Amino acid sequence: MSWNLKTVPSQNGKIAIVTGANIGLGFETSKALARKGVEVIMACRNMVKAEDAKASILAENPNAKLTLMTLDLNDFASVKSFASSFMEKHSKLDFLINNAGIMMPPFQKTKDGFESQFGVNYLSHFLLTGLLIDVLKETKDSRVVTLSSMAHKWGDIQFDDYNFEKGYDKRAAYGQSKLACLMFAYELQRKLEKHGINATSLAAHPGVSDTNLGKHMPRFVQGLAKIIGPLFFNSAAGGSLPTLRAALDENAKGGEYYGPDGNREMKGNPVKVDSNDNSKDPEKAAKLWKLSEKLTGIKYLD
Repeated sequence: MSWNLKTVPSQNGKIAIVTGANIGLGFETSKALARKGVEVIMACRNMVKAEDAKASILAENPNAKLTLMTLDLNDFASVKSFASSFMEKHSKLDFLINNAGIMMPPFQKTKDGFESQFGVNYLSHFLLTGLLIDVLKETKDSRVVTLSSMAHKWGDIQFDDYNFEKGYDKRAAYGQSKLACLMFAYELQRKLEKHGINATSLAAHPGVSDTNLGKHMPRFVQGLAKIIGPLFFNSAAGGSLPTLRAALDENAKGGEYYGPDGNREMKGNPVKVDSNDNSKDPEKAAKLWKLSEKLTGIKYLD
């Protein structure tokens, strides 16, 4: 079924949190949601860049309802502080967009001691969702949209070495983090249904998108991407469309996964897509959920 962002009705009165909102996919997602009347909480680590992003959106749309809040996904304490501050000011949350991520950096750990991609891309979003679950439950038809990637097919969850202490493979670590995000989105939907909660969990991937995520790639790869990118890759705006469809399509259902419809899902219009069998394994997802509860110190929807 085709979908067009332009035909989506006004979402005035609704509120969204977008992580990593100052750049790339998060910026484009925030801009589009604001255009539809959504009040957008731009959750960003760098407030200087966030201010610039907010000013850019307001220059194009002076009526945009935007609020900047500090969120550093490299630090669980920041995640907890963000959630607490949000709930002090707001009693509803229509859209939680778990967008922010890092891609294939040199080996480093988060402040809480986790391999950075697993910690930033996945664990902090697991924690954030759990901290906000009560306000999501109290908001009619709320949605959680978690960003995955085609890289979910690159590997598996290394339950015995999720921190890559035995040898760091940045590609495998990125794949693990994005597989974890997708498995989380599916498992969250199963748990919401089990508890009869009026909220849905969906996932999206941007295809191959022209964003800052590639900054850790070799320079020759970055140079080549600039030349051939427009032919094969989505713009950041195009890459945000699967996320926006997952959030805004009235016909979208919990547990669905959206991505581009083009060759190898690299670019194109946002459609419902499939994922590999590994990502849909409920036993493995339940095991990952338990591990995530242990690592983040939060339990929810048991």
